Amino acid sequence: MLTLLIIYAILLLAVGALIARRVQTADDFLVARRRLGPGLLFATLLAANIGAGSTVGAAGLGYAFGLSAWWWVGSAGIGSLILGVTVGPRIWRLAKQLNLYTVGDYLEHRYDRRVRVIIASVLWVGTLVLLSGQLMAISFILDAVAGVGKTVGCLVGGVVVTLYFMAGGLLSSAWVNLVQLSVMVLGFVIATVVALSGFGSWRAVTEQVSARLIDAEQVAAYLSLTGAGGSWIMRLIVLLVPAFIVSPGLLQKIYGAEGTRAVRLGVTANAVCLLLFAFIPPLMGIMARAHFPHLDHQELALPMVMARLLPHWLGGLALAAVLSAELSTCDAILFMLSTSLSTDLYKTCINPQADAQKLLRVNRIIALLAGGLGVVFALGLPSIIAALTIFYGLLVVSLCVPLVGGLYSRRPKTSPVIFAIMSAVGVTLVVYFLTEGRGTGWLAPEAWGILVSVVVVGVGVGLWRPHE
Repeated sequence: MLTLLIIYAILLLAVGALIARRVQTADDFLVARRRLGPGLLFATLLAANIGAGSTVGAAGLGYAFGLSAWWWVGSAGIGSLILGVTVGPRIWRLAKQLNLYTVGDYLEHRYDRRVRVIIASVLWVGTLVLLSGQLMAISFILDAVAGVGKTVGCLVGGVVVTLYFMAGGLLSSAWVNLVQLSVMVLGFVIATVVALSGFGSWRAVTEQVSARLIDAEQVAAYLSLTGAGGSWIMRLIVLLVPAFIVSPGLLQKIYGAEGTRAVRLGVTANAVCLLLFAFIPPLMGIMARAHFPHLDHQELALPMVMARLLPHWLGGLALAAVLSAELSTCDAILFMLSTSLSTDLYKTCINPQADAQKLLRVNRIIALLAGGLGVVFALGLPSIIAALTIFYGLLVVSLCVPLVGGLYSRRPKTSPVIFAIMSAVGVTLVVYFLTEGRGTGWLAPEAWGILVSVVVVGVGVGLWRPHE
């Protein structure tokens, strides 16, 4: 099984290296020459969206909370659907017209350089945490297969994804993602069917789970889409729906589309697949709860099902599918990190005269640095879901209102937007620490941050008279 994963990793590196020969400029690296059709855009988006949180993390939530873990990936699907029919086509037209490479380019065009630098700085730290979550998932897979431990697993994952991303950026990622998506779909679908057949029926699974829970009410909640409670589900919706509308990594992939039709078809197809895929990890988690009721860590649920409950050959294919998910999301994250620091900070503040070749070299150096820092963060954080919650929280409260508000209205001005970003992040952190992350009632800390941002920008639109 370990040999199969090694061969698969080598295959990904080979594909990345082959495509890298076609990458000569920053335009190739950052936006794939703006030639991604609906199929390739769909593949690179879906492969990026099915990552550590939506596989290992969501199965861990399924292990703990049951079927209501659907809302982790389901909320991402809802956000992606909104992105495909609204924000995506609109921002693509601007990117094409103004030759934008990153979300930072858009923010500077819409507001000014200060907004670009503030957002880039906030999200760079959060995105490193996101990368660490993916590397933790890779370490869980390798630990289940070969017992290598967290440190070695994170190092191996970091080396593989950094090398193939450094080779070709978005152009290589799109083609590597196509390979990864094929393995993912095949592996997850077959693995779910075979694992379920190993129990005999879904009824047999629920009977085993019921025997391990306290009473009928708890069993009903565990097997319900809403069993985890309204406030828990609402927090996922507030956290993830807007995150998948304004994520710089997703928007920058959309920049590489060949037209608005490709955006609508590719992003919407990705959303539909996410809404359907959202059932698979919770089902895996529930099956793990039935067979392994005393796991040391809930995020071992998916790797354990694949390594212990499936035939050897299928377990290898399924784990390769999970590895595909984590690696494809890692390259999307490295894409965000490298493009953000190279264009939003380096070219904007340090070397405005940098040419395309210089920018390409800087992108690759930053990708190497980010991969190393991601490994360091992964070794220090407790869980995948904790890492992703930090990232999505920072993303939503800092970027949602400035990006969407600025895209649909010319009235928000720079100074109120800067104040809104700082206020939203501050309020979110205060509410988080005062309530130990729970929020108040149905309002999660992130919801408070978004509300404050909306109010500040709204007041600014009505009252602010800046000299801009």
